[in-house]
Amino acid sequence: MNPSLFETVTRPWRWAKEKLVRGMFDSPPRAPFSVNGRLVFFGFVVFGGLGALLAKLYYEQIVRHEYWASRISKGSEVSVRIPAVRGEIRDRNGHVFAENRASYVIEFYLPDIVRSYRETHKKVPTLEYLGTVKQMKKALKEPDIVQIVNESVMPRLQELGLAVDYNSVNLQRHFRNKREVPYVYRENIDFLTIAKYTQTGTGLPGVDLVQRPERIYPYGALGAHLFGYVGAVKNLEHEVDIDDFTYYDPDLEGKAQVERYYDKWLRGTPGARIMQRNPKGVIVGEEERREPQRGSNVYLTIDIRVQFIVETALREAGIGRGAVVVVDPNNGEILALASVPSYDPNLFIPSIASGDWKNLTGDATDPLTDRALQGYAPGSIYKTVTALAGLRAGIPATRAFTCSGGVQYGDKYMKCWIAGRGAHGAITLPDALKNSCNAFFYQWGNAAGINQIDAIGEALGLGKKTGVPLSGESAGVLPGPNWLQSNHPSERWSDGHTANASIGQGYVLASPLQMAMVTATIANRGLAYEPRLVLKVLDQDGHDVRDPDTGRPVVPHGAKVHADLRRAGIDHAQMETVREGMRRVVAEGTGKRGQIPGVNVAGKTGTAQFWRGDIPDNHAWFTAFAPYEAPRYAICVLVQGAKSGGGVAAPIAQRILERCLELDSTPQATFAALPPARGSFTPIDKVDYNRPPSSPGTTAATGPFTSRTSRVSEMDDPETWESTDAPPRAIPVEPRHLRVPDIRAAADPRGRAWDNPGTSPRPFTPDRSDVLKPFFNSPR
Repeated sequence: MNPSLFETVTRPWRWAKEKLVRGMFDSPPRAPFSVNGRLVFFGFVVFGGLGALLAKLYYEQIVRHEYWASRISKGSEVSVRIPAVRGEIRDRNGHVFAENRASYVIEFYLPDIVRSYRETHKKVPTLEYLGTVKQMKKALKEPDIVQIVNESVMPRLQELGLAVDYNSVNLQRHFRNKREVPYVYRENIDFLTIAKYTQTGTGLPGVDLVQRPERIYPYGALGAHLFGYVGAVKNLEHEVDIDDFTYYDPDLEGKAQVERYYDKWLRGTPGARIMQRNPKGVIVGEEERREPQRGSNVYLTIDIRVQFIVETALREAGIGRGAVVVVDPNNGEILALASVPSYDPNLFIPSIASGDWKNLTGDATDPLTDRALQGYAPGSIYKTVTALAGLRAGIPATRAFTCSGGVQYGDKYMKCWIAGRGAHGAITLPDALKNSCNAFFYQWGNAAGINQIDAIGEALGLGKKTGVPLSGESAGVLPGPNWLQSNHPSERWSDGHTANASIGQGYVLASPLQMAMVTATIANRGLAYEPRLVLKVLDQDGHDVRDPDTGRPVVPHGAKVHADLRRAGIDHAQMETVREGMRRVVAEGTGKRGQIPGVNVAGKTGTAQFWRGDIPDNHAWFTAFAPYEAPRYAICVLVQGAKSGGGVAAPIAQRILERCLELDSTPQATFAALPPARGSFTPIDKVDYNRPPSSPGTTAATGPFTSRTSRVSEMDDPETWESTDAPPRAIPVEPRHLRVPDIRAAADPRGRAWDNPGTSPRPFTPDRSDVLKPFFNSPR
């Protein structure tokens, strides 16, 4: 291309480029930034920052001093839950059966002890154990809390004479599973020990003296099977406030009987202690305290005077196994419920020694079982049920059946108790009850039919649990064709089964409580009440406690009728026929030893065959009510291993009813604590309260005579002795229904508190004037 042409073409582009370059770099010259200016700027930045820092420090340290001081204080605070105080259990008149007392315990806050040991020794001893991680077994490590306690805590406690032996396995397990719960090292601290703490303290991190409520049963074994006992809560993860405290001291929890069933209402509201801990981890003061609130009070229908009469009568008679229930037939309220042998619930407070628990559970007479609630073959007292069933079925009360000594059913001849000594002949219902004629009731029961017997039984509350708030109740058995098909498919129901059931044997089972309610229904002429044990639940202001879900009182007011036999086909005349028969039992028949001078008593004896292994162990019964015209008491007595209801159970009932009726004239009857009634398998032939004791085997202060050689008489009620029937195949089941309590393990070698066996704490004389000083330098 021609050069001149090229220059001509590109000249505009070169001109634009030149202008662009000059516009960018040929700006007017600027004055240089001096060195002094830079220093001024830098100094301004530095001094401004320092000023801001000083201002911030002033604000945080001076202006916000109280805020940061409180934060530091809270960082050293320890919150400990104070267990709630349980409400009381009282009788119908307000006498206290279960209450609380203040108890002092020494507690270890194990994480504090471990932390202090680590700060002092720089490291802690550890041990390995087999644990579970994600459902897999794995070797894990944890601080050896036993070694830590023995090295850092025990020497100081030994110096003060406060050390006791403990179980090291329990301590390690407690640390592993529930370290947030204070470990109770010593319980029931006495005055001298409290005085030692008062004057000296221990200066040990994680060791504290604590007051806590402790359950106490002031009357010992009196009513033990009613109240049950308490222990520490087991499933802490279910407690709603488990995460609200540094250390969680759980409430007492009901483990059995009323303590268990009304635990929700008996429990109160917990309190809290906010304590200050110094840099060494030692608790030096109590900053705040919220007192726990008492729970509601539970009032039972029990009358402590009647309960004392019942339990005293059983002890005075030397009864080793048995039960008594007394109820008010006009409303179904239980006035007394006792079972022997018994136990002292105070053994379980605050925990039961392993040896005591072994003795209770290993006792063959089973003192933990409430026999008043267990099902047994009722024997001839069940004839009252059969009598009502026949009347309801339309059998005239005047119809006679003949007793010739027995009745043939198929290839089996079922004897009456009088067989071999005569026969009752042709008799009607009242005399059949009076004489307890088996042959009559074999025929009467079959004429009525098993369905009628079961129908009346159901109306009377048999064959099902009564619903009383007590653990381990048996429903009993009302046998029939359907029941037999379900439970013994290889058998078929026959007239022989009906005959056996008619006299309360075979598969029939009923509890003393159930039979007491049957008697109460006959006594009041037809109203079958549900048994009532709890009268009311009141808060500390005396008001009814209401269910938050329904707004109704926890315990409904008034009696509850289960059935009205008058509407179920039993008219007044028919009921009076049965009542008259029971009156004749006591006035003229097998229950003569139940007579009370000046009082008409109606009752029914019974002796049910039973075998303990290959040893005869009959169950003697007597059920009664008095006065006959206007009954105030209905009673059922069961004695295991007795000869007859008339010779053993009837005198016990007579003693109880007579003393109960005396309460009308002497309402201020005395009562007192009772020791546990001892169990025994010694057979009892006869009870006589009017004779002095003849052997050391009797336990009575008033001295009953328990005969071992009495002869058969009309008072002995031997209605089942000579029967050729096989023993009842339905054996009463006495289930282990109690929750496992808190068992206090014995000390082991690693938990030995004293270096040399036999060494005792040195004597200590307290200065009683200092007893009110703060424990552990903490204001109480």
